[in-house]
Amino acid sequence: MPITSAQKAAIEEVITRITSMHSSGRSKYQLAGMFLELVDRKDWSEYYEIIPEPRCLNHIRSSVEKNRYKDALDVYTDLSLVFWNALFYNEPDSIIANDAATLKATLESEWKKRPILPLPRSFSPPPSSAQKVHKMAVDSPPPNSAPPAPTRAGTTRKGVASQTPKSPPAPPTLAAIEGLDSSEMEVDVEGMQDDMDVQGGDSEAGPDTGRNPGDDEIIRQLEKGLPKWPGASDKGWMQEVSPDRYSEIVHAIKTYKDVVGNRLALALESIPDDAAVANLSYTAPLSLKLIESRARHKNYASSKEFDMDMAKLFEKARRWHEPTSEPYGRTLLLQRLYHALTSAKPPPGPPYSSTSNFAFMAAGPSSSKSGGEGANFSSLRMLAKAKTAVDELHYKGWSIKLGDWVHVSNPDDPARPIPGQVFKCWASTDPARLGEPGVTVAWYFRPEQTFHPASRTFFENEVFKSSHFGDHPLEDIIERIAVQFTARHIRGRPRSPHWYPGWPLYVCDSRYHDQERTFVRIKNWNSCIPEILRKNADYMPIYEFERVVYPPRISSPFVVKSGKIAVKGPGGIIDGNNTVEADVSSLGRKRTRRGGQEIGTPTQRASPALPVYDPSATGPSLTVVPGFEYQTSQLSHQLIPVVKRPDRTITSVIGSIAGHQVQSEELPPETARYFDRDPETNEVLWFAAPPLDIAIPPAPRHSMEYLHFLAKRKKALADESSATPSEAKRTKTVPPTVTETMREVYMDVMRS
Repeated sequence: MPITSAQKAAIEEVITRITSMHSSGRSKYQLAGMFLELVDRKDWSEYYEIIPEPRCLNHIRSSVEKNRYKDALDVYTDLSLVFWNALFYNEPDSIIANDAATLKATLESEWKKRPILPLPRSFSPPPSSAQKVHKMAVDSPPPNSAPPAPTRAGTTRKGVASQTPKSPPAPPTLAAIEGLDSSEMEVDVEGMQDDMDVQGGDSEAGPDTGRNPGDDEIIRQLEKGLPKWPGASDKGWMQEVSPDRYSEIVHAIKTYKDVVGNRLALALESIPDDAAVANLSYTAPLSLKLIESRARHKNYASSKEFDMDMAKLFEKARRWHEPTSEPYGRTLLLQRLYHALTSAKPPPGPPYSSTSNFAFMAAGPSSSKSGGEGANFSSLRMLAKAKTAVDELHYKGWSIKLGDWVHVSNPDDPARPIPGQVFKCWASTDPARLGEPGVTVAWYFRPEQTFHPASRTFFENEVFKSSHFGDHPLEDIIERIAVQFTARHIRGRPRSPHWYPGWPLYVCDSRYHDQERTFVRIKNWNSCIPEILRKNADYMPIYEFERVVYPPRISSPFVVKSGKIAVKGPGGIIDGNNTVEADVSSLGRKRTRRGGQEIGTPTQRASPALPVYDPSATGPSLTVVPGFEYQTSQLSHQLIPVVKRPDRTITSVIGSIAGHQVQSEELPPETARYFDRDPETNEVLWFAAPPLDIAIPPAPRHSMEYLHFLAKRKKALADESSATPSEAKRTKTVPPTVTETMREVYMDVMRS
């Protein structure tokens, strides 16, 4: 949970108490003096080889002041690491080790004294400490056994030259970190049967979906001990271009504006150079301003170096901003623009513009628009036409192969990239796109992209398997992710290289049929993955939890709660039977259940509170439905219905909408741009009636002649009251009147 102001004040008190402690005796010194700054990397390079997570008090204090921590327990972990690292690295009887033990005890006691601060589950070394990491490398615990007591395996004494360094311990091996045999962690997905196979049935995971108080801590402790992502590889970077091109690309990113005029690069510029972002592949300061300076001064030796810096910047921005937020969406849109600018066929410009937010597909999940120029979108699996299969592709340091999970660009809403699984890697044999690589991705829908009853609940980060497959060029790939079936998600986290801490992680429990608007529990996960991988018994093994941990459940994104803003489509709320068809294109068409029972036309069954969305238009569209207001999405700039607004139309006065036909008309882009928008919410100001055509008379004002008369009279009165007899005879210089000044200006203009 986010750190409150009261917790922040309490943490600052704890840090102040630690840094203010002094030793006893004659030579008093500050106990925390050796722990204020990080160890000098040049003088003590072996320290960074032995200590996996170096920490210092000044950096932690600065991060707390700048609100960079998301959880108070993370602050405690970092503070304790300062002293655990010192205890590990230095000899037990050294002065530094004794000071570290004293300060660690002070930290524990001061933390306990403040009830506002959450207590850690234990005061043992964190999983990322050297005690835990190197201990596992020496003696891995057996499966499901309790962790051993922390032991010291230090080598040298920090800051004491008289100590003889020993050889540093060997880095932990992958087998030592994993600990368990992969065969023991296989989950019988075939055996997880469920009788729930009805239309619209809500999904439950197991007999007990309640959350225990320690569930989050179990997840946090496991993920902290997992291996970190080593970073991008050396393959897949942009072709060599002129150094002047680097500045052009950065300038295009910095100056790009949406159709409303918002400059999207503010989402990148708001991130500090030294922002503390967890689970990044690098630690050096980096910002758009720094990259721009390096490009301007031609400090990049190759295009690959420039491309890698930009990829790291987008990685940092994706972790900094909250997923699905507006800054997050702007970051992903700029990343997709950057991919287009560094491709073999960059878009025409500047200025750069795109009706699909630079994505290759013309429409995203739950949109009736399909395909587009050159696009390949289908509800069937892609055929091998005009494609040659390849084993692996490399793009921006990512390695993409069959079965990998990725985020691909969403043309309708960049803030919600499409989760999907790669079903094929290929190179195009089409003469128009000869040799261009791409991937065929099975799409997964988010809850806000589905139609469901208002009472339905979802797992946190839940997605749904769909029947849609899309052919995407490599430029559409945002990043690698992971999706787990519920049977494994509740038991652990995917092993590397399938997933690393910091990567987006989703859980899938059901299929979603967007035509039927129904959910069906997945009984056989093997049917959802590529056929070649079904025979692999070790597909996506996991690191196991101590016990089963169910993800929390959340309400429908369309249900408004206190302090929460309802999500706007493209899905919506339907009745409990999950059979109402609200699509405009299906009006008048009868629908039947699986047994052949007729359920009537959508017009007969539609509820007055049902929002109608028409995504078939090519530009910003307006679906006119009595009783609803409309606003424009800040990212897709389409008019969409606002649910649960009061009905202020003439039909509400009549008392019924029966007999009124629903009409849908396209609002052309050249017309939509003339609509006024709210400066704060960016919503289109839409009114039910045109403005009154009444001339507003101007306010009365004085004529120039009268103003000239007033000026002359004021001047005369001033002269009479202040002039002496001797001064009255002199010629006085007075400022010109308004009329004289205007006449002089007019003459100057005419002369020029």
